[in-house]
Amino acid sequence: MLIGDPGPPPRRPAPAERAEVSPEWVAAQRGTEAHTNRPLVVAVRVLCGLALLAVALWPLRILPGLLALVAVLACLVVAVPVAVALLQSRRVVAERLAAERARLEAERRAAEGELRRRQEEHAREHTAWRARRRAFEAQPRWYGLKVPEDAAAVLVAGGTDAGWSAVLTAVGASRVGSGGDVTVLDLSGRAVAGDLAALVRRAGIAPRIWVLPADLPRMNLGIGLEAAQRARTLAAVAAAFDPKADTEADVELIGAVLEVLGPDAGTGDLLAGLRALALPEEEAGEEPPDPLTAEQRARIRERCGTGRERAERAWELEGHLAPFEGVGARAEAEPYAQVKIIATDRAAGAVAARAYGTYTAAALCRLLEMRGAAADGRWGRTIMVCGADALSGADLDRLTAAAAAAGTGLVLFFPEADDEVMARLDRDDAFPVLMRQPAGRPAARLAEWLGGAPELPLHRLTEVIGEALDGTVADSYVEDVHPGAAATAPVAVRNAASSIPPLDLARHLRDATSWGRATAQAAQMDEEGAGAGTRSHRIDAHGLRTLPPTAMLVPGPDGPVAADANPGILTLPAATLATVEEGPPAPPPEPEGDAPAPNLGPPPERLDWRSERQPEAH
Repeated sequence: MLIGDPGPPPRRPAPAERAEVSPEWVAAQRGTEAHTNRPLVVAVRVLCGLALLAVALWPLRILPGLLALVAVLACLVVAVPVAVALLQSRRVVAERLAAERARLEAERRAAEGELRRRQEEHAREHTAWRARRRAFEAQPRWYGLKVPEDAAAVLVAGGTDAGWSAVLTAVGASRVGSGGDVTVLDLSGRAVAGDLAALVRRAGIAPRIWVLPADLPRMNLGIGLEAAQRARTLAAVAAAFDPKADTEADVELIGAVLEVLGPDAGTGDLLAGLRALALPEEEAGEEPPDPLTAEQRARIRERCGTGRERAERAWELEGHLAPFEGVGARAEAEPYAQVKIIATDRAAGAVAARAYGTYTAAALCRLLEMRGAAADGRWGRTIMVCGADALSGADLDRLTAAAAAAGTGLVLFFPEADDEVMARLDRDDAFPVLMRQPAGRPAARLAEWLGGAPELPLHRLTEVIGEALDGTVADSYVEDVHPGAAATAPVAVRNAASSIPPLDLARHLRDATSWGRATAQAAQMDEEGAGAGTRSHRIDAHGLRTLPPTAMLVPGPDGPVAADANPGILTLPAATLATVEEGPPAPPPEPEGDAPAPNLGPPPERLDWRSERQPEAH
């Protein structure tokens, strides 16, 4: 998750309670005034009483009228200033109350202005938070893995049949989706490219599948080459049976025979020419049917010689190349196939599988040398070899060099990390991919090669899907070569290479592959957010043996990084073909122009005085 969780939304500022003049404060002011003016009030009352007494005594002739008048005037003269002082005190209190009310009104207006400013600021903050929240929720959680441009080959060390099937389908879907050309050489003895064949067939691309040795007569790979190229291809096959043989001498011998027979000579003609060298002259044409004439046999002996060592080697070569006698015998002109799968039947045995794989790899080398560099980049054409341990190191080196020179991507699958694989992993032009190891010794080698035992996060989806589909790979491609009644929905078949829109590719993955269907059923595991569906997996010898079938360890800038080869992840809405370095799309910019509505956002939490102190239980 490259974009962090923005957290809860900003709280909307709440208006303060309206401040009013407190009745208690008014009562206190008036009480203070009354206490202060109490002597004056008493004085006024006394003066009024004296004036009334003087007036009452005058009619009774107790007090003369003049004295009564003087007494009233004297009380009046004294009471007037006292009354004025009382009125002034009352006015001061009233002015004090009015000033207090004015002050509170000014504070209320200032608070309303501050509240409006804070609400506008909150509206902008909430708009920005909402944009960050949308970016957080919409960001991808699964990113693509891009092979470095300087990598000549991808080396997959370890893995199960299900893991290889996932890698083949994922890489093939990526290449076919962009209009690339894919060739699979399957020497595993299982139909690990079965899901890839189902995917491209669903997308309207007719894959070409050859299962050897049954389809040797239909295979046109390796025929139609020049004599020197055919000689190197067949000499490589002989070296697969006899690694100690002199390959250059075999190339010279086979090339000489083909030179005599001409460019149209088939493998059967070549074998007959080798028999002509191996058998005495009187026995050479006795085994019917012999396609050569006596003149051709004589020319071959004259061109190649008749020494004992040459005859013995010719006999050995004839025995090694006999399984390829019918190659291309029934080959017809076929349209271009964007996806080609060449597999070996596990019933043929390990030795035969090595021979057929060597022949195919050598033929691919010759084709790459003839084609030259691709115009659409290194991975525009991709070759994937499953069970590359069946090929010799020299054959793999030639295939790697030819693919690099032709700008073709190459993926080599090895069942375990043996000595040769460890040597190849240390090459600068190799991109290593580590998968589940079958035994403790190769796992210990890789753990030591990684240096230390770090812990990497693995998603629960990786564990569930990989284990659910482990062991479900078919044993053969019979149903792919002859689908029978297991046909999918009718689609238009395309013979020319063309790209597939990402949405259509995701739909085909979900409908046609077991990976897509299983991932769609478990998609809810990917909706739990960052870190919710992950656990740490220790990368030591035991951890490498217990990796999920689709888990991969690839080099990263700070050490190994965990990846998932499950192609069904492309069907998830949170998956993208962009890499982590390219990053997720930037959040939308904040809106400009008119100020947003100040009341935007959720209301604040209501304060509850009951939460301050809870009653104690008794």
